[in-house]
Amino acid sequence: MARPPARWADLRRFTPARVALGRAGNGLPTAAHLDFQAAHAAARDAVHAALDVAALRADLDAAGLTNIAVHSEAADRRSYLLRPDFGRRLRDRATTPSLPGATLFVVCDGLSATAVQHHAVRLLCHVVPRLPGAVAPIVVAEQGRVALGDDIGEAMGAEAVAVLIGERPGLSAADSLGVYLTWQPRRGRTDAERNCISNIRPDGLPPEAAGDKLLWLIAAMRRLRLTGIRLKDEQSNALSAPD
Repeated sequence: MARPPARWADLRRFTPARVALGRAGNGLPTAAHLDFQAAHAAARDAVHAALDVAALRADLDAAGLTNIAVHSEAADRRSYLLRPDFGRRLRDRATTPSLPGATLFVVCDGLSATAVQHHAVRLLCHVVPRLPGAVAPIVVAEQGRVALGDDIGEAMGAEAVAVLIGERPGLSAADSLGVYLTWQPRRGRTDAERNCISNIRPDGLPPEAAGDKLLWLIAAMRRLRLTGIRLKDEQSNALSAPD
């Protein structure tokens, strides 16, 4: 088996990416090949996994976070994956209360229910108690995509919505959570009108650090009354600036 040069092998200390795997003939060493297959299987499992709504809501209740459950127009996982538009629309707007001016958090399974199940409550526990102003009940949404937050936010009259959603799994992470923040949500908002925090997981951006970034973005959003490409993430500059 051909071993990678030392200068390449050193890179493995700094990244979980598949570098310096070596070679066995014309292919990968057996261990590297099996690891790749296991990672691929974990990614597929994450995409098809069902969100345990009852368990998630029980965790939210235990944390003292009031919550409600809704469903998108995607009836099941197959429909969700084949018809992305169904995942962007709320099945029944009558299930949501009217709370004008509140900040709304929507928790969607997205493409990794695993990420939501593991990290969403931890992030919310860090953010919600530190947030000034009215906060709507946490909305747990099944078969939801990012734009579902616009539909829910419009129905509730929310001032802003933060959608916590499972990100598309990769071959080095199947449990990555994303947060999408949108000012004055309504149907038809585009991704250019949102701010995104990505790769939230213990081996990426820890939930508490992501929560601090989200709090900074919410404060800046309220000051400027906008989100998206005109709201720059300058949190690191603010932290390093002198008093």
